[in-house]
Amino acid sequence: MNHNLPASEIPTGMSSDAFAHHPGYRRMFAANQLTIGIFLPLRFYEGDMRVLEGQTALVKDIDQRGFASIWVRDVPLYDPCFGDAGQIFDPFTYLSYLAANTNRISLATGSAIFSLRHPIDLAKAASTIDHLSGGRLILGIASGDRPVEFPAYGLDLDARGERFAETVIYFRQLLAERTRPIRSNLGILTEAEFLPKPPYGRIPLLITGSSRQTPQWVAEHADGWLTYPQQTHNAEGPVRLAQNIRRWRDAIPDGGFRPHVTNEWLELTEDPDFPRTPLNGGFVLKTGRKGLIDLLGEWQQAGVNHAALGMQFASRPPAEIIQELAEEVLPLFPSIDGPAPSNIKW
Repeated sequence: MNHNLPASEIPTGMSSDAFAHHPGYRRMFAANQLTIGIFLPLRFYEGDMRVLEGQTALVKDIDQRGFASIWVRDVPLYDPCFGDAGQIFDPFTYLSYLAANTNRISLATGSAIFSLRHPIDLAKAASTIDHLSGGRLILGIASGDRPVEFPAYGLDLDARGERFAETVIYFRQLLAERTRPIRSNLGILTEAEFLPKPPYGRIPLLITGSSRQTPQWVAEHADGWLTYPQQTHNAEGPVRLAQNIRRWRDAIPDGGFRPHVTNEWLELTEDPDFPRTPLNGGFVLKTGRKGLIDLLGEWQQAGVNHAALGMQFASRPPAEIIQELAEEVLPLFPSIDGPAPSNIKW
Protein backbone atom coordinates (compact mmCIF):
# COMPACT_ATOMS: atom_id res chain seq x y z
CA MET A 1 0.00 0.00 0.00
CA ASN A 2 1.68 3.23 -1.16
CA HIS A 3 0.05 6.57 -0.39
CA ASN A 4 3.08 8.79 -1.03
CA LEU A 5 2.96 10.10 2.56
CA PRO A 6 5.09 9.31 5.62
CA ALA A 7 3.29 6.94 7.96
CA SER A 8 2.98 9.74 10.53
CA GLU A 9 0.97 11.81 8.03
CA ILE A 10 -1.52 9.13 6.97
CA PRO A 11 -4.88 10.46 8.24
CA THR A 12 -6.36 8.43 11.08
CA GLY A 13 -9.37 8.61 13.39
CA MET A 14 -10.07 11.81 15.28
CA SER A 15 -11.46 12.53 18.73
CA SER A 16 -14.59 14.56 19.34
CA ASP A 17 -12.53 17.78 19.50
CA ALA A 18 -12.03 17.54 15.72
CA PHE A 19 -15.81 17.60 15.25
CA ALA A 20 -16.63 20.27 17.82
CA HIS A 21 -18.32 22.41 15.17
CA HIS A 22 -19.80 19.63 13.01
CA PRO A 23 -23.61 19.90 13.41
CA GLY A 24 -24.34 16.27 12.49
CA TYR A 25 -21.76 14.83 14.88
CA ARG A 26 -22.69 17.12 17.75
CA ARG A 27 -26.41 16.36 17.36
CA MET A 28 -25.71 12.66 17.98
CA PHE A 29 -22.64 12.24 20.13
CA ALA A 30 -21.35 13.18 23.56
CA ALA A 31 -19.50 11.15 26.17
CA ASN A 32 -21.71 9.28 28.64
CA GLN A 33 -24.89 10.18 26.74
CA LEU A 34 -27.15 8.13 24.45
CA THR A 35 -29.27 9.58 21.67
CA ILE A 36 -31.86 7.95 19.40
CA GLY A 37 -32.08 7.71 15.62
CA ILE A 38 -34.46 5.99 13.21
CA PHE A 39 -33.43 3.46 10.54
CA LEU A 40 -35.08 3.58 7.12
CA PRO A 41 -37.04 2.14 5.44
CA LEU A 42 -40.00 2.38 7.76
CA ARG A 43 -41.65 -0.55 5.99
CA PHE A 44 -40.16 -3.74 4.56
CA TYR A 45 -39.94 -3.98 0.76
CA GLU A 46 -41.76 -7.04 -0.58
CA GLY A 47 -41.82 -6.28 -4.30
CA ASP A 48 -43.88 -3.08 -4.39
CA MET A 49 -42.16 0.31 -4.44
CA ARG A 50 -45.30 1.92 -3.04
CA VAL A 51 -44.19 0.67 0.38
CA LEU A 52 -42.06 3.85 0.45
CA GLU A 53 -45.00 6.13 -0.35
CA GLY A 54 -45.37 8.80 2.31
CA GLN A 55 -42.04 8.01 3.94
CA THR A 56 -40.66 11.52 3.40
CA ALA A 57 -43.55 13.05 5.34
CA LEU A 58 -42.75 10.71 8.22
CA VAL A 59 -39.05 11.62 8.02
CA LYS A 60 -40.05 15.29 8.30
CA ASP A 61 -42.05 14.38 11.39
CA ILE A 62 -39.06 12.51 12.85
CA ASP A 63 -36.96 15.62 12.28
CA GLN A 64 -39.51 17.98 13.83
CA ARG A 65 -40.00 15.76 16.87
CA GLY A 66 -36.33 16.07 17.73
CA PHE A 67 -34.77 12.68 17.00
CA ALA A 68 -31.01 12.81 16.54
CA SER A 69 -30.66 11.02 13.19
CA ILE A 70 -32.09 9.07 10.32
CA TRP A 71 -30.16 6.17 8.81
CA VAL A 72 -30.11 4.70 5.31
CA ARG A 73 -28.51 1.47 4.17
CA ASP A 74 -26.29 0.84 1.14
CA VAL A 75 -27.57 -2.19 -0.80
CA PRO A 76 -26.53 -1.84 -4.47
CA LEU A 77 -28.05 -5.18 -5.57
CA TYR A 78 -30.99 -7.11 -4.19
CA ASP A 79 -29.89 -10.64 -3.29
CA PRO A 80 -32.94 -12.84 -2.59
CA CYS A 81 -30.74 -15.03 -0.39
CA PHE A 82 -30.47 -12.08 2.02
CA GLY A 83 -34.12 -11.16 1.59
CA ASP A 84 -33.53 -7.50 2.34
CA ALA A 85 -33.31 -4.73 -0.25
CA GLY A 86 -32.55 -1.96 2.24
CA GLN A 87 -34.34 1.27 1.40
CA ILE A 88 -33.87 0.45 -2.33
CA PHE A 89 -32.75 3.97 -3.30
CA ASP A 90 -29.08 4.85 -3.70
CA PRO A 91 -28.08 6.10 -0.23
CA PHE A 92 -26.25 9.23 -1.35
CA THR A 93 -28.91 10.37 -3.80
CA TYR A 94 -31.61 9.67 -1.25
CA LEU A 95 -29.83 11.53 1.54
CA SER A 96 -29.54 14.57 -0.74
CA TYR A 97 -33.30 14.46 -1.22
CA LEU A 98 -33.92 14.05 2.50
CA ALA A 99 -31.47 16.85 3.28
CA ALA A 100 -33.69 19.19 1.30
CA ASN A 101 -36.76 18.02 3.25
CA THR A 102 -35.35 18.25 6.78
CA ASN A 103 -33.75 20.93 8.92
CA ARG A 104 -31.80 19.65 11.91
CA ILE A 105 -31.62 15.88 11.98
CA SER A 106 -28.30 14.15 11.25
CA LEU A 107 -28.10 12.09 8.06
CA ALA A 108 -26.28 8.78 8.48
CA THR A 109 -25.32 5.78 6.37
CA GLY A 110 -25.41 2.36 7.98
CA SER A 111 -23.29 1.43 6.20
CA ALA A 112 -21.77 2.73 2.95
CA ILE A 113 -19.81 -0.09 1.31
CA PHE A 114 -16.42 1.56 0.84
CA SER A 115 -14.83 -1.47 -0.81
CA LEU A 116 -17.25 -1.38 -3.77
CA ARG A 117 -16.67 2.20 -4.89
CA HIS A 118 -13.77 4.43 -5.79
CA PRO A 119 -12.75 6.92 -3.08
CA ILE A 120 -13.03 9.90 -5.46
CA ASP A 121 -16.69 9.10 -6.14
CA LEU A 122 -17.35 8.46 -2.45
CA ALA A 123 -15.67 11.72 -1.44
CA LYS A 124 -17.53 13.72 -4.11
CA ALA A 125 -20.92 12.39 -3.03
CA ALA A 126 -20.24 12.68 0.69
CA SER A 127 -18.81 16.19 0.64
CA THR A 128 -21.65 17.35 -1.62
CA ILE A 129 -24.28 16.05 0.81
CA ASP A 130 -22.43 17.55 3.76
CA HIS A 131 -22.59 20.96 2.06
CA LEU A 132 -26.21 20.63 0.93
CA SER A 133 -27.32 19.56 4.41
CA GLY A 134 -25.38 22.24 6.26
CA GLY A 135 -22.93 19.76 7.79
CA ARG A 136 -25.25 16.97 8.89
CA LEU A 137 -23.65 13.90 7.27
CA ILE A 138 -22.31 10.97 9.31
CA LEU A 139 -20.77 8.10 7.34
CA GLY A 140 -21.08 4.60 8.74
CA ILE A 141 -18.81 2.56 6.48
CA ALA A 142 -18.16 -1.14 5.91
CA SER A 143 -16.26 -3.60 3.74
CA GLY A 144 -19.40 -5.41 2.56
CA ASP A 145 -20.95 -8.81 3.28
CA ARG A 146 -22.99 -9.70 0.18
CA PRO A 147 -20.85 -11.93 -2.06
CA VAL A 148 -23.03 -11.38 -5.14
CA GLU A 149 -22.07 -7.70 -5.33
CA PHE A 150 -18.31 -8.01 -5.75
CA PRO A 151 -18.12 -9.96 -9.03
CA ALA A 152 -20.86 -7.69 -10.38
CA TYR A 153 -18.48 -4.77 -9.80
CA GLY A 154 -15.57 -6.75 -11.21
CA LEU A 155 -13.94 -6.93 -7.77
CA ASP A 156 -12.37 -9.76 -5.80
CA LEU A 157 -14.48 -10.61 -2.75
CA ASP A 158 -11.46 -11.90 -0.84
CA ALA A 159 -9.58 -8.60 -1.36
CA ARG A 160 -12.34 -6.41 0.09
CA GLY A 161 -10.59 -5.91 3.42
CA GLU A 162 -7.43 -4.51 1.84
CA ARG A 163 -9.47 -2.39 -0.57
CA PHE A 164 -11.53 -1.03 2.33
CA ALA A 165 -8.45 0.14 4.24
CA GLU A 166 -6.96 1.73 1.12
CA THR A 167 -10.24 3.49 0.35
CA VAL A 168 -10.50 4.97 3.85
CA ILE A 169 -7.00 6.46 3.61
CA TYR A 170 -7.44 7.73 0.04
CA PHE A 171 -10.85 9.23 0.97
CA ARG A 172 -9.39 11.16 3.91
CA GLN A 173 -6.44 12.38 1.87
CA LEU A 174 -8.82 13.79 -0.74
CA LEU A 175 -10.82 15.68 1.90
CA ALA A 176 -7.76 17.11 3.65
CA GLU A 177 -7.44 20.90 3.61
CA ARG A 178 -4.85 20.60 0.88
CA THR A 179 -4.93 17.61 -1.49
CA ARG A 180 -1.39 16.25 -1.58
CA PRO A 181 -0.09 13.75 -4.15
CA ILE A 182 -1.57 10.29 -3.67
CA ARG A 183 -0.06 7.04 -4.89
CA SER A 184 -2.33 4.13 -4.08
CA ASN A 185 -3.29 0.80 -5.56
CA LEU A 186 -6.61 2.55 -6.25
CA GLY A 187 -5.07 5.31 -8.33
CA ILE A 188 -2.47 8.07 -8.66
CA LEU A 189 -3.27 11.73 -8.09
CA THR A 190 -0.43 14.20 -8.61
CA GLU A 191 -1.61 17.67 -9.65
CA ALA A 192 -5.40 17.87 -9.41
CA GLU A 193 -7.22 19.29 -6.40
CA PHE A 194 -10.36 17.71 -4.93
CA LEU A 195 -13.43 19.92 -4.45
CA PRO A 196 -15.59 20.61 -2.52
CA LYS A 197 -13.82 20.27 0.78
CA PRO A 198 -16.13 19.39 3.70
CA PRO A 199 -17.69 22.49 5.28
CA TYR A 200 -16.50 21.53 8.77
CA GLY A 201 -13.08 20.10 8.00
CA ARG A 202 -13.80 16.37 8.10
CA ILE A 203 -16.67 13.96 7.63
CA PRO A 204 -16.96 11.50 10.55
CA LEU A 205 -16.30 7.88 9.58
CA LEU A 206 -17.88 5.21 11.80
CA ILE A 207 -16.32 1.85 11.02
CA THR A 208 -18.75 -1.07 11.10
CA GLY A 209 -17.60 -4.11 13.05
CA SER A 210 -14.09 -5.11 12.03
CA SER A 211 -14.61 -4.42 8.31
CA ARG A 212 -11.99 -7.18 7.95
CA GLN A 213 -9.34 -5.13 9.78
CA THR A 214 -7.41 -5.81 12.98
CA PRO A 215 -8.78 -4.41 16.26
CA GLN A 216 -5.76 -2.10 16.43
CA TRP A 217 -6.46 -0.71 12.94
CA VAL A 218 -10.07 0.01 13.89
CA ALA A 219 -8.93 1.70 17.10
CA GLU A 220 -6.50 3.88 15.17
CA HIS A 221 -8.65 4.79 12.15
CA ALA A 222 -12.27 5.00 13.33
CA ASP A 223 -13.91 8.31 14.24
CA GLY A 224 -16.52 6.05 15.85
CA TRP A 225 -17.51 2.40 15.96
CA LEU A 226 -20.76 0.84 14.77
CA THR A 227 -21.49 -2.73 15.91
CA TYR A 228 -24.34 -5.17 16.28
CA PRO A 229 -25.81 -5.06 19.79
CA GLN A 230 -25.38 -8.68 20.96
CA GLN A 231 -28.61 -10.15 22.39
CA THR A 232 -31.13 -7.55 23.52
CA HIS A 233 -33.86 -9.51 25.33
CA ASN A 234 -31.94 -9.55 28.62
CA ALA A 235 -29.02 -7.80 30.32
CA GLU A 236 -26.39 -10.34 29.25
CA GLY A 237 -26.02 -8.83 25.78
CA PRO A 238 -25.36 -5.27 27.03
CA VAL A 239 -22.78 -6.66 29.46
CA ARG A 240 -20.85 -8.31 26.61
CA LEU A 241 -21.27 -5.19 24.50
CA ALA A 242 -19.75 -3.11 27.32
CA GLN A 243 -16.70 -5.39 27.35
CA ASN A 244 -16.22 -4.98 23.59
CA ILE A 245 -16.58 -1.20 23.78
CA ARG A 246 -14.11 -1.01 26.67
CA ARG A 247 -11.49 -3.05 24.80
CA TRP A 248 -11.87 -0.85 21.73
CA ARG A 249 -11.61 2.40 23.68
CA ASP A 250 -8.63 1.14 25.64
CA ALA A 251 -6.81 0.61 22.32
CA ILE A 252 -7.45 4.14 20.96
CA PRO A 253 -3.97 5.71 20.72
CA ASP A 254 -4.73 9.20 22.08
CA GLY A 255 -7.35 8.06 24.58
CA GLY A 256 -9.80 10.64 23.28
CA PHE A 257 -13.55 10.09 23.11
CA ARG A 258 -14.90 8.15 20.13
CA PRO A 259 -18.64 7.36 19.95
CA HIS A 260 -20.10 3.87 19.80
CA VAL A 261 -23.32 3.17 17.87
CA THR A 262 -25.57 0.13 17.80
CA ASN A 263 -29.01 -0.67 16.40
CA GLU A 264 -32.07 -2.88 16.80
CA TRP A 265 -35.11 -3.80 14.72
CA LEU A 266 -38.22 -3.39 16.85
CA GLU A 267 -41.68 -4.86 17.07
CA LEU A 268 -42.92 -2.24 19.53
CA THR A 269 -46.20 -3.42 21.03
CA GLU A 270 -49.07 -1.26 22.24
CA ASP A 271 -48.76 -2.90 25.67
CA PRO A 272 -46.04 -0.87 27.44
CA ASP A 273 -45.34 -3.77 29.83
CA PHE A 274 -44.78 -6.45 27.18
CA PRO A 275 -41.48 -8.18 28.09
CA ARG A 276 -38.41 -8.12 25.86
CA THR A 277 -38.84 -11.15 23.59
CA PRO A 278 -36.54 -12.19 20.71
CA LEU A 279 -38.12 -12.87 17.31
CA ASN A 280 -36.64 -14.29 14.09
CA GLY A 281 -33.72 -15.87 15.91
CA GLY A 282 -33.00 -12.67 17.80
CA PHE A 283 -32.92 -10.48 14.66
CA VAL A 284 -36.00 -8.55 15.87
CA LEU A 285 -36.89 -7.52 19.42
CA LYS A 286 -40.56 -7.56 20.44
CA THR A 287 -41.12 -5.36 23.46
CA GLY A 288 -43.25 -2.70 25.06
CA ARG A 289 -41.82 0.74 25.58
CA LYS A 290 -40.80 0.02 29.19
CA GLY A 291 -38.61 -2.86 28.02
CA LEU A 292 -37.13 -0.62 25.32
CA ILE A 293 -36.37 2.09 27.88
CA ASP A 294 -34.64 -0.53 30.05
CA LEU A 295 -32.57 -1.70 27.07
CA LEU A 296 -31.54 1.84 26.14
CA GLY A 297 -30.50 2.47 29.73
CA GLU A 298 -28.41 -0.70 29.73
CA TRP A 299 -26.78 0.36 26.47
CA GLN A 300 -25.99 3.78 27.89
CA GLN A 301 -24.36 2.16 30.92
CA ALA A 302 -22.39 -0.06 28.52
CA GLY A 303 -20.91 2.99 26.77
CA VAL A 304 -23.22 3.19 23.74
CA ASN A 305 -23.70 6.77 22.54
CA HIS A 306 -26.35 6.34 19.86
CA ALA A 307 -29.09 3.79 19.18
CA ALA A 308 -30.52 3.48 15.66
CA LEU A 309 -33.99 1.91 15.91
CA GLY A 310 -35.68 0.23 12.96
CA MET A 311 -39.36 -0.58 12.55
CA GLN A 312 -39.53 -2.11 9.08
CA PHE A 313 -40.68 -5.47 10.49
CA ALA A 314 -43.21 -3.98 12.93
CA SER A 315 -46.93 -4.63 12.59
CA ARG A 316 -48.10 -1.25 13.90
CA PRO A 317 -48.24 1.79 11.56
CA PRO A 318 -44.93 3.71 11.57
CA ALA A 319 -46.65 6.97 12.52
CA GLU A 320 -47.94 5.38 15.74
CA ILE A 321 -44.52 4.02 16.68
CA ILE A 322 -42.81 7.34 15.92
CA GLN A 323 -45.33 9.19 18.08
CA GLU A 324 -44.90 6.81 21.01
CA LEU A 325 -41.11 6.93 20.79
CA ALA A 326 -41.16 10.72 20.59
CA GLU A 327 -43.54 11.20 23.51
CA GLU A 328 -42.47 8.43 25.89
CA VAL A 329 -38.86 7.47 25.10
CA LEU A 330 -37.09 10.40 23.45
CA PRO A 331 -37.43 12.71 26.50
CA LEU A 332 -35.31 10.23 28.48
CA PHE A 333 -32.59 10.14 25.80
CA PRO A 334 -32.74 13.59 24.21
CA SER A 335 -30.75 14.74 21.22
CA ILE A 336 -27.86 17.07 21.94
CA ASP A 337 -28.09 20.82 21.46
CA GLY A 338 -25.01 21.62 19.42
CA PRO A 339 -24.20 24.03 16.62
CA ALA A 340 -27.00 24.62 14.15
CA PRO A 341 -26.48 23.50 10.54
CA SER A 342 -25.25 26.22 8.24
CA ASN A 343 -28.08 28.06 6.50
CA ILE A 344 -26.47 28.68 3.13
CA LYS A 345 -29.20 28.51 0.48
CA TRP A 346 -27.65 26.58 -2.35
